[in-house]
Amino acid sequence: MPEPTKPSQQFVEIKEIKNDVVYLKSGGLRKILIVSGVNFDLKSETEQTLILNGFQNFLNTLDFSIQLFIHSRKTNIDLYLEKIAARKQEEENELLKIQIEEYIQFIRSFVEQNAIISKTFFVIVPYDPVALPSQTKGILSLFKKTKPSPQKIEEEAKKTQQSLEQLNHRVDQVTHGLEQVGLRTTPLNDEELIELFYNLYNPQLIEKRGMEIAKK
Repeated sequence: MPEPTKPSQQFVEIKEIKNDVVYLKSGGLRKILIVSGVNFDLKSETEQTLILNGFQNFLNTLDFSIQLFIHSRKTNIDLYLEKIAARKQEEENELLKIQIEEYIQFIRSFVEQNAIISKTFFVIVPYDPVALPSQTKGILSLFKKTKPSPQKIEEEAKKTQQSLEQLNHRVDQVTHGLEQVGLRTTPLNDEELIELFYNLYNPQLIEKRGMEIAKK
């Protein structure tokens, strides 16, 4: 008899996504920042050197690890085509209506035959609280399920809040460091985090919509 297939959720390390934070099953916390790009090739040699030195100094100031991630994915043009179609409905000139419709069909056909790929840059900021070994009170404790006491729940909530404070402190440090080399960052919210991981686990599909860096 073939072994039953395990649910795919068992292979995903994420426990939940809440308040713009990724909670891992291991107890770790992650915040993901989308980062603006810079056209390095268009910079002068002096500017390139300043950027490289600034980025190196930024990395040297960190006392924790970060992950740099580039995500390539198909561009979703559905929203753009919807706006063009709405503009067509408002147009009174029949000739322009025909031209707009031909343009929509051209863009849709072109994208179907030539996928438009966009690159997005991310920085993952981690915080992993130190896990203390639990005390074993005999072998019977392995089989006894107890409901956590209000004091235990309060202690866990306090530890989580402290971990979040440490994580946010790291995010501020990374954000400030990247700003020094001319890179803007924006933390992903819950919906954007869910969309990002959906795209990562379903690379053959087109994303639902794009992500943007907040303007300052």
